[in-house]
Amino acid sequence: MTQGGEGFVGQLGNKYYLVEESALPPVLLRVIKVKELLETKQCATVAQATSQVGLSRSAFYKYRDAVQEFLDASDGRIMTFYLLLRNKPGVLSAVSTIFANSGANILTINSSIPVSGRSVTTISAETYGVEAGIDAFLAAIKEEPNVIQVEVVAG
Repeated sequence: MTQGGEGFVGQLGNKYYLVEESALPPVLLRVIKVKELLETKQCATVAQATSQVGLSRSAFYKYRDAVQEFLDASDGRIMTFYLLLRNKPGVLSAVSTIFANSGANILTINSSIPVSGRSVTTISAETYGVEAGIDAFLAAIKEEPNVIQVEVVAG
């Protein structure tokens, strides 16, 4: 690679930056809003969404793959739970219903093969929608009669 009067010569790779929202130019903020409108089905087409936020479709297509929301697992939005469950029909369904009713969005479920009538299950979930608080959420899980133990292991 050389620099100087002849300019920069060399292969450029993709670099990624974490940038605070307030530092983003308005065009990128509008692209993010269009993506949100489409993902949440508030707008059915790109034309509707871009029109709603005042962005050209060409600008949306130019930048849509370049901007993504950063989900920080350390901010409590994504948590992993360890559960020891009794091996009975419907137990995992009952637990997942508690997650749903509390506003948590399950991302992954991993469950071991039951041994001695018990199985270890880990559940990772987005918890930003849990309005009652994590302590109340954990209490609701512990109230399920077939949950032997529940702990937060990450998040």
